Amino acid sequence: MMSPRLSRRISAAVAAATLLTGCSSGGTDTAASPAASPSTASGTASDTVRYAAPGSPSNAPRDPHGLLPGESDLVRMALTYDVLTLPGPGGRTLPRLATAWEPDRSLTRWKITIRGDATFSDGRPVRAADALFSLRRMGEKAAENFGRMEMFDLDASTVLGATSFELVTEKPYAEVGKALEGATFVVPEGSTDFTRPVPGSGPFRPAGGDAQAAVFERNDDWWGPKPPSRRIEVRAVPDPQARGEALLSGQVDLAAAVPAALVRQHAENPSVTLVRRPGATLYPLVMRTDRKPFDDRRVREAVRLTLDREQLLQVAFLGFGEVGNDLLTPKDPTSPAGLPQRTRDVERARRLMAEAGHAGGVDLTLHSTTAYPGMDSAATLIAQQLAEIGIRAKVELAPADTYFSTVWGKEPFYLGYLGGIPFLDVVRVALKPGSATNETAWEDETWHAGLEAALAEADESERRTRLGALQSRLRDEGGYAVWALSDRLDLAKPGLTGVPEGIGFSAGFIDQVALGG
Repeated sequence: MMSPRLSRRISAAVAAATLLTGCSSGGTDTAASPAASPSTASGTASDTVRYAAPGSPSNAPRDPHGLLPGESDLVRMALTYDVLTLPGPGGRTLPRLATAWEPDRSLTRWKITIRGDATFSDGRPVRAADALFSLRRMGEKAAENFGRMEMFDLDASTVLGATSFELVTEKPYAEVGKALEGATFVVPEGSTDFTRPVPGSGPFRPAGGDAQAAVFERNDDWWGPKPPSRRIEVRAVPDPQARGEALLSGQVDLAAAVPAALVRQHAENPSVTLVRRPGATLYPLVMRTDRKPFDDRRVREAVRLTLDREQLLQVAFLGFGEVGNDLLTPKDPTSPAGLPQRTRDVERARRLMAEAGHAGGVDLTLHSTTAYPGMDSAATLIAQQLAEIGIRAKVELAPADTYFSTVWGKEPFYLGYLGGIPFLDVVRVALKPGSATNETAWEDETWHAGLEAALAEADESERRTRLGALQSRLRDEGGYAVWALSDRLDLAKPGLTGVPEGIGFSAGFIDQVALGG
């Protein structure tokens, strides 16, 4: 459902990819400075990890609070700065710089406690005032980060002491811990000039290079577990094939999100190791509910019933994944369990098309791109399948570098991207009434009222049940068809350890990677 651009921003995706998002394309062996090469560094290759990540040097940001379009951008920020919380296993929120988040009875005032032993790289202690300042900067940059802080009244929020502040929500909101997951990078209060990295309290410090090949040295004063590697190089490589080839040629030690075809080709290669994260990426079929013919729910249902999900999984993802059941975030802990698997029923789909007044069929354009592996072949196959019910879809491929500015959120029928994005982030970005990024024009008032009520529910079990019911209804009535989930496939040098196991935002925290031997 969500675009790669969306996934990258939220990470944020995107997703999706696809990353992500989200979650994906470019050059490989680049050295921005002598420091970017282990052979010229003061250490040896074994204490330097070289990482080829999805991202483009041409649009790499320096400000941690705005748009983070590529995973390489997220990784650079996560090495330099601390975040408040992190997503953990089973949907739990893990502490990072914040150690506690405690609400009052109304669920509108939360006391956030931060660590007392964290310091910035210039020696200053990290204070609650720095954290609140950073959240306010995120609020000011809402247009760039899809309103990550929109649930908070940051003007009414106040510093309580050196290590605590009160965070006020606009309405009762029980998921503040999750809202602080993501790109809540903390910088010193008053920071405004990011032409160079400002002091951070993260596990590494910038040590040269540029967005194409950035170099980081371990921060031995970091409060967290000591990173095993002294140096990490982050290379922004937009093309997935090029990332994989960089690993195979020995130019990098870890290549993220590589094509399934390359993985299959080197399945027996002892010089590479596969890192596989199940169900990390979706390419949802997006149908705008305010445009014909998709303004008729029967047409949307007919599309979902016509898709041969297993065939799409094999063609687009070479079987590295699982069939989808039209749930946008099936790996989210609030995703409903036990729903019957949607299966192909072409005859019923034809009847629905006839009932909707399209017995003679309809001509459409299905938009896709080559931004992520299999997006183009998936579109071609979907068009072939839909032809069986009279939907004559002409596939139109847009360039990868413009797809998410010219197609995503604008055209009525296209393949999107979603890469490990939590359900509530998907809601905030792609399902918000009146928003330009509400890509399916989902404006159902009762659904959104139910969402507000669920987020005001203090009991976690009941809240998850309500959120699951909302997802189930969106699955049946909304403008998405989620036909398969792809595994995230990374290639690594044998002996590499510490690669994050999570998908989405958590995949960007690579401070514990190390080369054995």
